[in-house]
Amino acid sequence: MKTVQLSGSLRANVGKKDAKAVRNAGNVPCVLYGTGEQTSFAVKHTDIEKIIFSPDVFQIELDIDGTTKRGIIQEVQMHPVTDKVQHVDFLELVDDKPVKVGIPVSLVGRSRGVLNGGRLQQVFRRVKVEGLPKDLPATVELDITPLRIGQAIRIGQIEIPGCKVLDPASAVAVSVKMARGAVADADDDEEEAEA
Repeated sequence: MKTVQLSGSLRANVGKKDAKAVRNAGNVPCVLYGTGEQTSFAVKHTDIEKIIFSPDVFQIELDIDGTTKRGIIQEVQMHPVTDKVQHVDFLELVDDKPVKVGIPVSLVGRSRGVLNGGRLQQVFRRVKVEGLPKDLPATVELDITPLRIGQAIRIGQIEIPGCKVLDPASAVAVSVKMARGAVADADDDEEEAEA
């Protein structure tokens, strides 16, 4: 998993008035929790946006007034109208404590079904997994090369070493559907003729 650095400053007060003042200064109020005590701090709006509006999941090295801690983004609150980041919750990472996180799914290869005119349908953009921070991958790669029209890769077929996939095993992650103008796979016709 990729690691990024983020620096912030401790917040003296917490509450609505303080949070509003932090936002007016161009910062985002944040909370780091997970090891018993909460740390309230603020980071620059431009710095946090680069991390949030990225398809990747990052382990974040937080430098809060000289104290370094590792965390992962747990929840983001956005403004309902302007879509500006309002608040971010970080979960502190501990080497021997498993965490739950959504890992992005990336497709590799060219599906035989798509080459024959089928339509690729990616249902899961992220897969929820649980594992130790050192075992978490940057992405879950699915090879779609063998997929023909009508075939799918299910969540239960995804294996991530050291991690447990939390989504339902029977759910379809990616499939190739029949589309107008699709032609039958030549290999399929040959197999049927042999049978």
